[in-house]
Amino acid sequence: MPRWQRLQQADATEKSPGEWVTVVDREVEEVVSAGLRQLIPGSVVVGEEQCAAEPQLIERVGDGIAWLVDPLDGTGNFIAGRPPISLMVALLEGGETVAAWMLDPLTGTMHRAERNGGAWRDGERIAVAPEPAVLRRGIVKTRFLPEALKARIASSTAAVEVQAGSNCAGADYPDIARGDSDFALYWRVLPWDHAPGALFLREAGGHVARLDGGAYRPGEQREGLLAARSRALWEQAREFVATGDAAS
Repeated sequence: MPRWQRLQQADATEKSPGEWVTVVDREVEEVVSAGLRQLIPGSVVVGEEQCAAEPQLIERVGDGIAWLVDPLDGTGNFIAGRPPISLMVALLEGGETVAAWMLDPLTGTMHRAERNGGAWRDGERIAVAPEPAVLRRGIVKTRFLPEALKARIASSTAAVEVQAGSNCAGADYPDIARGDSDFALYWRVLPWDHAPGALFLREAGGHVARLDGGAYRPGEQREGLLAARSRALWEQAREFVATGDAAS
């Protein structure tokens, strides 16, 4: 946080086209990873920045007990000096997410979840907001969408407001639970971006699945993930994505 809105030009570099990393990403990941290894000796830590340097590390996600670490979700926001940003951690056993934490360092708010144990914001148990009868609005991350799918959504005449989202999954998933959005569609699904939020939303009463209806497992490297406040809204959102129609 001492670098918030004080980042120097040399502190941020482009690791691939459109993908930025800062000294904060690297330093936070190093500190958090060291602490997690001490919590569960012998556990594997799979961090976003370490994977950028060692791509094969992502194959360890399904091994035994593993931690996923996104040290600075919303790096672009951090560079621009605008919220939101999040530090996200997920604990996996045999490739299944069993616990998750999403910390907003600007406000100190912690969203956390435990498999079969509920979702929490700080000390408050969280349940999804009452759902509308029909789909109203949702987040669609268009950057990695196939062109045909992007065009179909853009040309849809359905009364669904398409939002860009916050560029921070650690904020988007709680926003869905709160009712700010009814659904979110992601195409590139990196495990550290989605394992924490997916567990949180499911434990809050929402529904998260692949576009074919299959369960989301962080260790599976395939595209497309749809999250919604309820199973009914998820079905409507899938219809909207598949046909451009959101009829219930």
